[in-house]
This record gives sequence, structure tokens and C-alpha cells, in this order.
Amino acid sequence: MTAALAAASAAVPAVGVTAPDFELSNQYGEPVRLSSFRGQNVVLVFYPFAFSGICTGELCEIRDNLAVFENADATVLAISVDSKFSLRAYAEQEGYGFDLLADFWPHGGVASSYGVFDEETGMARRGTFIIDAAGTIRYTVVNPRGQARDFEEYRAALAGLAEA
Repeated sequence: MTAALAAASAAVPAVGVTAPDFELSNQYGEPVRLSSFRGQNVVLVFYPFAFSGICTGELCEIRDNLAVFENADATVLAISVDSKFSLRAYAEQEGYGFDLLADFWPHGGVASSYGVFDEETGMARRGTFIIDAAGTIRYTVVNPRGQARDFEEYRAALAGLAEA
């Protein structure tokens, strides 16, 4: 593991802490602030790039199973370092019904605050943070480059929120 990657890993917020707040533009240029979702659960899905293979597969699985998130009163916010223009084309091509947020400038700023920005490649790593209605992180996973996330882990983590 490189020094930059190790430093980023050390900065991943722990389960039980308040999620770092942020505001980013969605694919339509509209501002989206994390703290505005207090009172409902949020699933932050950091991914490297729009139009890439593994990322598209993961986001399509979320798209195709959006009811899993909606049934848990959870809003999906997918975040990459792409521009809002790229994200709009991507969302339209794939039919995503959730916000894609542009962590474009400062480049990777929000990904850095969540410890998932890879300085060497200039992209976010595959990190997921499930945040409860009070703004507390209840689940995290950060996968190595090239490894897709397990959708069944989302189901289990969201079910855990319902039981809490």
C-alpha cells in the first residue's frame, strides 16, 4: 500500500461518528447538501468514474433495486470526481433515478473528507457510507481498486437501520 493510500485509509470516518457535511452539485447543477437529509437515511456511494465498467455495474444494480433503499427510507447519493456535465449524460444514458454528485472542484474534496480519495490516480475509491436519520455513520466499506461492492451487504446494513 502506498503512503498516500495508507493516509487516505486512516482518514475514513468510523462507524458511530457524525458524517462530514458537504454540498455538491448534482447532474443538473442543483446544490445538494448532506445535512438537508436529516430525518431520513442516506447512502453515499463513492465511485471512480462515470461510464466505467465496474462503476456502471454497481450503479445499475442500485438502479434496478432502488426499492430496497426506498423501503429503508434511504436516499442514494452517488459521488464521483466527474463534472456535472459528464454525470448528466451518464445518468440519462443509464436511467439513474438518484442524484449523481460532482466532486469535481476542488477535485476530490468530499472524497478526501471521507478518506476515499486516491491522490495517485485522482479518483475516488469505491467507498460506501450508510448514514442514519440523525446524521451518524452506521456502516462503511471501502473496496480495493477493481473490486465491486457486494449488494447484499447494502441489504443487511439497511435492515440493521430498521432494527435500530
